[in-house]
Amino acid sequence: MEKIFKTLDEQIKILQNKNLIIDDIEYAKNILLRENYFFLNGYRYLFYKSTKDKIFIQGTNFREIYALFYFDRQLRNILFKNILILENNIKSIISYELSKKYGFKEKKYLNPNNFTNDPKRNRQVNDLVKKVKRQIIVNGREHTATKHYQSNYGYIPLWVVVKVLSFGIVGELYTILKNDDQEKIASIFNIDIESLLIYLPIIANYRNLCAHEDICYEHKTQKEIPITKYHKLLNIPKTNGDYIYGINDLFALIIILKRLLIKDHFQNLLNEISYEIDFLAGRLHTISIEKVLDRMGFPKNYKDIVRMD
Repeated sequence: MEKIFKTLDEQIKILQNKNLIIDDIEYAKNILLRENYFFLNGYRYLFYKSTKDKIFIQGTNFREIYALFYFDRQLRNILFKNILILENNIKSIISYELSKKYGFKEKKYLNPNNFTNDPKRNRQVNDLVKKVKRQIIVNGREHTATKHYQSNYGYIPLWVVVKVLSFGIVGELYTILKNDDQEKIASIFNIDIESLLIYLPIIANYRNLCAHEDICYEHKTQKEIPITKYHKLLNIPKTNGDYIYGINDLFALIIILKRLLIKDHFQNLLNEISYEIDFLAGRLHTISIEKVLDRMGFPKNYKDIVRMD
């Protein structure tokens, strides 16, 4: 069926016909105009009696759906600023270790011989080196530091270059490093190589999701993180021997951030998320906050992870 344009009045009528209470029409129309009916509509599912009939639970108010929408926006903002902190940490560590070992001029740190010598990955190495050079050319013109080094010294050191590289490129760069370089970088975070290889694309995925204001709280990633001690310490329930939370959901990202961020940053992150969860709980009437936490993959005792080493 073809989707056609609907006026604000028509959008309101559609929602009301699905049993949604709208006690202030003008308020709802203003929200729909500013926030986009399509995106706001993505938060309705928790309030349905069933996904089959798509009718709202008796008593569901428009304000509740907007509260969940607003919660997700706050959640994205909290995650995004902490992912940016972590992104800077990762870029700084990689640039430091590679510069120390291979040199700080492009011809040295981008030498293909610095990377994996697996012949099956030669093409990946060469392609990535080209990508990095291309990003230096394209993005380097927009940054004062890169222009300064290029103009005054004729080269751009890696610790400056990482500022213009996307996080996705930096993550891919880690995948083609030699094993001992991967080991050195992973050890700084006190984790193993395989975990970091899995974590980086998941972090990049959430980074992009937050930057583009996509639905975050119920997002599932294609990759699954390995089981950690936190799954056991939190006593996360299992189904058929598999943990039901913290594998490819938002709580999996929380576990990643727990392992990679410094302690103070992680504590601030979880305090802010806890505040938003409590605030949302006070604005929900037809569904419980536990229903939202379940969708997020958060166990009821999620706050305990802060105190775990």
